[in-house]
Amino acid sequence: MRRILVVGTTGSGKTSFARALAARLRVPHGEQDAWNHQPGWQPAAPEEFRAQVAAFTAHRAWVMDGNYGKARDIGWARADTVVWLDYPGPVVFWRVLTRTLRRVTTREVLWNGNRETLLTAVRPDSPVPWFFRTHWRRRREMPGLVAAYPHLTLVHLRTPAHARSWLASLPE
Repeated sequence: MRRILVVGTTGSGKTSFARALAARLRVPHGEQDAWNHQPGWQPAAPEEFRAQVAAFTAHRAWVMDGNYGKARDIGWARADTVVWLDYPGPVVFWRVLTRTLRRVTTREVLWNGNRETLLTAVRPDSPVPWFFRTHWRRRREMPGLVAAYPHLTLVHLRTPAHARSWLASLPE
């Protein structure tokens, strides 16, 4: 377990979990959202995004989080493990809702100077609507995605408590 992808629906805690996992394993962490969300919430051009993923995953060991299909063929082919945070809908919805409200009220600076606002929080591609569009679809699609890369080891974590326990069980 040296090249690890952390996947899950928006709001599942991919980045927080991936950071903790990378720290535990003492390997670099890569966040696909940081490479995708350019200033003004503009998406990175596919070739630029793919170049970021390719450069990061060229390392010997890493943890990367994100679900972006535009570079899946690179990251998934180079990974040896997929950690799937597959939490129940109500758990994830509560997380994404409270995270969005916190970011709006605190004006937290995100990737490349972006901030969530009340206006951006209601756009169709913002986290809360995105959760409703993708949560159950991802749950249906993930087993097939993992099966398409038979070299991968799947770690399927179904609750935050299970995720914490699994993480704590890893040797430092």
